[in-house]
Amino acid sequence: MNITLSLDDQLVKRVRKIAVERDTTLTGMVRAYLQEVAEKDAGSGRKRRELEALEESFRKFQFNMGKRTWKREDLYDRPGDVKRYGRGSKL
Repeated sequence: MNITLSLDDQLVKRVRKIAVERDTTLTGMVRAYLQEVAEKDAGSGRKRRELEALEESFRKFQFNMGKRTWKREDLYDRPGDVKRYGRGSKL
């Protein structure tokens, strides 16, 4: 497809020089840039969909574990252990 762009003459001259240095054309540079923009946009859409799917799985697999009946300190108590230090004590 052909399109017409309205660009400043000085800009076109500068970019054509850059294109020659890169062994391409002004049209090739515009094509590559537009391709990159389209790919990034498609990628952001894919990331958004993946994030939505992850959030949905979090909602789907939530369950209630009930009331917590233990204290954190209880997790470290073992039968037969002697408590040597109180809370906040230093060795």
